[in-house]
Amino acid sequence: MHELVRTLSERILSGKRIGHEEALMLCDIDNKGLIELLSGASRIREKFFGNRITLCTIINAKSGSCSENCAFCAQSSHNYAEIPEYELADEDQIVEFATRAEKNGSSCYGIVTSGTGITEGEELERICSAVSKIRSSASIHPSCSLGIIDYNTAVRLKIAGMTTYHHNLETARSFFPSICTTHDYEDDIKTIRAAKLAGLKVCSGGIFGLGENSGQRVEMAMTLMELEVDSVPLNFLDPVKGTPLEMADYLTPLECLKIIAIYRFILPDKEIKVCGGREKNLRELQSWIFMAGASGMMTGNYLTKPGRPTELDRQMLSDLQLEVAECNR
Repeated sequence: MHELVRTLSERILSGKRIGHEEALMLCDIDNKGLIELLSGASRIREKFFGNRITLCTIINAKSGSCSENCAFCAQSSHNYAEIPEYELADEDQIVEFATRAEKNGSSCYGIVTSGTGITEGEELERICSAVSKIRSSASIHPSCSLGIIDYNTAVRLKIAGMTTYHHNLETARSFFPSICTTHDYEDDIKTIRAAKLAGLKVCSGGIFGLGENSGQRVEMAMTLMELEVDSVPLNFLDPVKGTPLEMADYLTPLECLKIIAIYRFILPDKEIKVCGGREKNLRELQSWIFMAGASGMMTGNYLTKPGRPTELDRQMLSDLQLEVAECNR
């Protein structure tokens, strides 16, 4: 395995890619060979991103009552999780959160709403107005995660000043029916393509620990590569009481690090951000995510669960002598 990691690392550093079968071979590396895999992933990250780490922050701008039946999600109306439910936040609140996120060092700010998607109407107008205000008053890049959208909606958001559309695939196509049956995987693919066609950057990844196997983790990575997304958020399941996956086991810290490293090998020049579930799954090894190839992380609270205080994340980066990426227009 040492020779495999070295060969693939050198190939990627020379500007080439690895294939599906080679990625599957990386999945076979055991814990004894993990340090070599992490070292290779770290070298790849340094080549493409140097010591720059991107921070992002989200606002749960509309919570609960979602008609989708995603097995992991606390906001699904099919599940019984106890979470706050509320309608779309007002413009001033959305803008205020953006200002706060920028002060805390984030360069990307995600406006997230529950539900299948959003179309023309009062909610879209309110979001577009908030995005315009953020663009005119701050340097932080506004992103939206509004579910399934079409090309016209993507264009409307771009005109308002949105730079990135976020829409996770969640898992591999082959495993998706085990997690969600209220919409088709192809609807998510079409949303990503619509956003790219509108000239937006796309942030898309998924969540691990749902019951998928290692081959399906690689399958999703290959799909993301084919779609040419710009950044890839990696989440790790933090089971929620009242959902079908409430009794699921946490992934081990080493398994999480291995997933991050393999994604860096498959997607060498893409932003890879570690997001939800890192506190519970990685525990004392959170700082290792950058050695594993991550080039960013979400900081602050998640959709329905609290995250770490931003100052702790910034201290972690300082201790590692990593730089926080600045907001650049």
